[in-house]
Amino acid sequence: METIKTILINLPYILEGTYTTVLLVLGALSLGFCIGVPLAILQVYGNRFIRQLVALYVWFFRGVPILLLLFLFYFGLFIGFNLDALTASGLVLGLTSSAYQSQIFRGSIQSLPLGQFKAGCALGMSNFQIIKSIILPQALRLSIPGWSNEYSILLKDSTLCFAVGATEIMARTHFVAARTYHHLSLFIVAGFLYFLITLIGIKILRFIEKKYAIPGYTLSV
Repeated sequence: METIKTILINLPYILEGTYTTVLLVLGALSLGFCIGVPLAILQVYGNRFIRQLVALYVWFFRGVPILLLLFLFYFGLFIGFNLDALTASGLVLGLTSSAYQSQIFRGSIQSLPLGQFKAGCALGMSNFQIIKSIILPQALRLSIPGWSNEYSILLKDSTLCFAVGATEIMARTHFVAARTYHHLSLFIVAGFLYFLITLIGIKILRFIEKKYAIPGYTLSV
């Protein structure tokens, strides 16, 4: 009975963390998308030097642990800039996500028939026009399943942001648990909230996937 009372009293405080968590995830997805798409294009169509630079970027952000990056960004990687916990967390998650998203988009671009690019050239279109009007509209639609997976991964990675003071779900739950000593029950509640946010996000992305599915490339479930 005491456990249930503790949960009910502190639930509004923990629920406030869902706003920060969702903001982090959506912000990181958006930043990752804005950087990941150009990186994918450069990795597919760029010259050798550009491809190597992109590969180095991807290697760095996929190889360095997110927790370490959080500490580096928050505690002074950018000398002269004092980043708050939320900004540092959003940057780290976004830059890391951009490395993964670039590979999702690269795979989608390379899955398209080469004849489409050649056909665009035959029609007198520039490389930019072909990529913008023919390649990307298809590649982005094919990337939605992988993008939904990236959403789930980012949501789980966002739990690490409490280490630098971001007031998301995990940070608030940890604070309440340390004060009330009801660790198990409170973390079960936090797990349920993460599951609910994941489920809602995946449902939305699955709806978008089916709505914009390309016949012949994807299978309806």
